[in-house]
Amino acid sequence: MQTKAIYPGTFDPLTNGHLDLIARGAKIVDQLVVAILRNSEKGAPLFTASEREEMIREATLGLGNVSVATFDGLLVDFARSQGAKAVLRGIRAVSDYEYEFQMAMMNRKLDPELETLFMMPAEKYTYVSSRLIKGVFHLGGDVSSLVPPLVMDRLKSKVPGAI
Repeated sequence: MQTKAIYPGTFDPLTNGHLDLIARGAKIVDQLVVAILRNSEKGAPLFTASEREEMIREATLGLGNVSVATFDGLLVDFARSQGAKAVLRGIRAVSDYEYEFQMAMMNRKLDPELETLFMMPAEKYTYVSSRLIKGVFHLGGDVSSLVPPLVMDRLKSKVPGAI
């Protein structure tokens, strides 16, 4: 039986921490769907869903068992529609764990067959978040070592006058 997992998030923008989890997650499941949440509680995104999808596709070209999709609504419904048996989530700190644990328990309540796999990013990415990347970049900081070059190019085109 093939195991399919969903790695959900806003990915606004995609970071090297995300790519680390995607590459490592792709090694432990047969198929990994990077699922971009279109309507987030995080406010207006910097990149459109289609721009984020394009960046993730380009950044994961070498990973044959990774696909990209977008979704609205409940993650459990999307996972069910994809035939996924697991959700991959990254945990950077204890504060992430508390939130992710609550989400995993709610998902389990909604779909007892859907498992949650928690993974920690590589140590060098434990502090990296999309929100932090955007904030530092908007203020003129260099985030080029924290995002793929294709994302850096897109950030430069989205934020006039930045690095």
